[in-house]
Amino acid sequence: MKTALPPAPIPDSALRCGVDEAGRGPLAGAVFAAAVVLDPLRPIEGLADSKLLAEAVRDRLAGEIRVRARAWAVATASVEEIDRMNILRATLLAMARAIEALGLQPDEVCVDGLHAPPVPYPCRPIVKGDRLVAAISAASILAKTARDAEMQALDARYPGYGFASHKGYCTPEHLEALRRLGPCEIHRRSFEPVRLTMQHDLPFLT
Repeated sequence: MKTALPPAPIPDSALRCGVDEAGRGPLAGAVFAAAVVLDPLRPIEGLADSKLLAEAVRDRLAGEIRVRARAWAVATASVEEIDRMNILRATLLAMARAIEALGLQPDEVCVDGLHAPPVPYPCRPIVKGDRLVAAISAASILAKTARDAEMQALDARYPGYGFASHKGYCTPEHLEALRRLGPCEIHRRSFEPVRLTMQHDLPFLT
């Protein structure tokens, strides 16, 4: 796991990349990450932590980011990768993939949270960065909307679990579906509620 580089002065003209994830906590589905380099000549009003925005607002802003940002990319780490390497390492892998998919080399990477992904650029983890740095806010919006769309699509492929409504999170609805149906192929076997279902040991799910 890459250690964050100490903060260093970055020229005003530098390419700053904001990075955030969506889907660390759910019991099912890939973890998504987005990287965004905003264009100061094409500002976007209303950027904020995606969790604080209504769905319709997130969707509108996601469209604006894709059009107005200088560069953006969304990447994932699969359920298999999550189960093999743990959710933190898989999240950092998804972040690294998003950064590398930008098509340009950022001078600085600003990441929401405490950890830096394994990329060959100066990285600055920022706690609550999705509320403090516009580019991270934009990344949080792209990651969240992309993952939500994916879970809605998977709802049709795996009916009965309610993925379109809870997006794979550990809700009473989701736990009840796990109890009735057992896990499907997009459930994270390394997460305790799923693992307990596979063991037919359900007292902690009630």
